[in-house]
Amino acid sequence: MAYRKIEEYNEETLQSLMESYSNVLAALGEDTEREGLLKTPLRVAKSMANLTQGYKMDAVEIINSAKFTESYSEMVIVKDIELYSMCEHHMLPFFGKAHIAYIPNGYITGLSKLARVVDCFSRRLQVQERMTHQILDAVQEALQPLGVAVVIEAKHLCMMMRGVQKQNSSTTTSAFIGEFEKEATRSEFLRLISAKLH
Repeated sequence: MAYRKIEEYNEETLQSLMESYSNVLAALGEDTEREGLLKTPLRVAKSMANLTQGYKMDAVEIINSAKFTESYSEMVIVKDIELYSMCEHHMLPFFGKAHIAYIPNGYITGLSKLARVVDCFSRRLQVQERMTHQILDAVQEALQPLGVAVVIEAKHLCMMMRGVQKQNSSTTTSAFIGEFEKEATRSEFLRLISAKLH
C-alpha cells in the first residue's frame, strides 16, 4: 500500500488564505498562472494553518491530561526543547530552544507535555518575551508547583535577513516564579541547563 499523508484543515479558512496569498503574489508582480506558482497559494495556506495551530490548543488542558499525584519534590527540568515560531511584527520565523523547570508540590506531569506546551505557544504569531511568560503561567496554573523557571534562547530571522541583518545575534528571555526567585535555586537551574551531562 502506498504512503498517504492525511491532513485536516478548515476548508473555509484554507480558501480565504489561498485567495489572500494569490493576491499577495499578484501584488508583488508575479504571474499567478505561472507553472511554479499554480499551487503556491494552497501550499502557503496549509503551511500557515500548520504554523499557527497553537491557537486551537489549551496548554493547561495539555498538562492536566497527564497529571499525576507524586511525592517527588526536587527540581524537574526538561531542557533543549526545540521551538519554531513566527514573529508577529514581520511574520518571519524565529527558532531556538526552551528550558523548563518546576519543583513539584504534590503533582507531576508527563515530560512530553512540557514540550507540547512549548508547541502550544510557539505555533502562534508571537514575541519571545510574551511566550516565555505564557509557558511559565500555564505550568504554574496546572500544577501549582513550588516554583517554575523558563528560559528561551532563539534566533530571529527578522534580525538576520532584514533590518539590521546581524547573522550571529541571539535573544535569551527568562521568567521565574516561586522558589526560582531565590538566588540559589535559580543558579542551580541555570547551571544544570548549561551543563553537558551526557
